[in-house]
Amino acid sequence: MAGESPAAPQCAMADGPLPRVLAKADGAFELLSGLPGADLTTLMLAVMRERAARVSGPELLRRSRTDRFVASSDLPFDRLRAAETAALDALPPEFDKVTLSPLAPLGLHSVLGTVHQNKVVSTVRGSEAAADPTNGLALEAALRRQHSEDVVRLAASQRVVRAQRVDGPALFAHFTLLGLVIAGRDTGNLAFERRYAAEVIQAMAAAVRARLDAPLEVRLTVLDPRFTAVADAIRAAMPGQVTEDPDRESGRGYYTGLCFKLACRTEHERFELGDGGFVPWTQELLGNRKERLFIGGLGIDRLATLD
Repeated sequence: MAGESPAAPQCAMADGPLPRVLAKADGAFELLSGLPGADLTTLMLAVMRERAARVSGPELLRRSRTDRFVASSDLPFDRLRAAETAALDALPPEFDKVTLSPLAPLGLHSVLGTVHQNKVVSTVRGSEAAADPTNGLALEAALRRQHSEDVVRLAASQRVVRAQRVDGPALFAHFTLLGLVIAGRDTGNLAFERRYAAEVIQAMAAAVRARLDAPLEVRLTVLDPRFTAVADAIRAAMPGQVTEDPDRESGRGYYTGLCFKLACRTEHERFELGDGGFVPWTQELLGNRKERLFIGGLGIDRLATLD
């Protein structure tokens, strides 16, 4: 905020190892954070060259086995590829399939998606590893919406990396997500929302059914009472598949209006496969409060482990 000194006071109160590191590098944080982007990149590239020059072959081998960011997935390639292909082939032809870069502009996930930057793998070149294809698709949708009034439907399958610690079966630091977005303009009376939310969820359900023969369940959470009409439209489009989830805690503050989870039920257990909802990302990117965006993400690794 205006009038505050650079980020040092906030960092001084930070949890974890940062205060200890700052104590050893007196003044370094203020110096580095104040450098122009190009100068910081030049410095960090030199630092990485120096550190890489000290890495040995045996150390590379050790890290390939122990570093969760670079270790190979245990999921067989053919199984993952089959699930990915089946899901993509099942999408309606209206969705334009996009090949996203494995990198995104620095801040994409934290600025749009309110994801803490520590959960994203940042690079020294002013970018970050993709953590969710819907963020990249939102950028592409905004670019297209700049030059067209048409509704934009996009899909992408992307291997993503997330930095938060996860434990348990079928949970990896890197995994494949199928992302879907529909972007357009508010036409009043929640008409966009009532029409296109169901379209994304139905497309995700079709992608799952192409690979998995199990009952599906759509759990809706209405975050704004006005979106009850949107929930009614989804129930009408997917009769017998929709249940209410009013007590859901995850996603609040991330989604607006309405969000959902897509799950399947086997004989003994319920498995979450994906989720989505309304987000204000194209509003922020285009500076237009009339823009609307509905997103959905499907875990391809999870789908591949269940078929």
